[in-house]
Amino acid sequence: MSASKPAVLGPTVDDQTRCVHYKTALDVIAIKFVCCSEYYPCHLCHLEAADHEAQQWPVSSRDQRAVLCGVCGYELGINEYLGVDSCPQCAAAFNPGCKLHRELYFQG
Repeated sequence: MSASKPAVLGPTVDDQTRCVHYKTALDVIAIKFVCCSEYYPCHLCHLEAADHEAQQWPVSSRDQRAVLCGVCGYELGINEYLGVDSCPQCAAAFNPGCKLHRELYFQG
């Protein structure tokens, strides 16, 4: 478990990174956006709160830690996140629907 979680920007509704757009029990991740190196709960939060367009992580950066488990604060690498359905650190289940939006965050 991380000593302290990184800040998550945007309209969050709780300390597990749920936001006004996605707030089910499984919506417990935040994505670090490559364009600003800031965590947001979702693409809509970034659109509303950031002062710039979102960019996708390039395939060559798949080893970067860019996904935050809102339950325990563990930062997953992109490849690690894309290969699991729950946090490898605390076993919190992730929303499987998030994978439907992966092209908004990650190239390829």
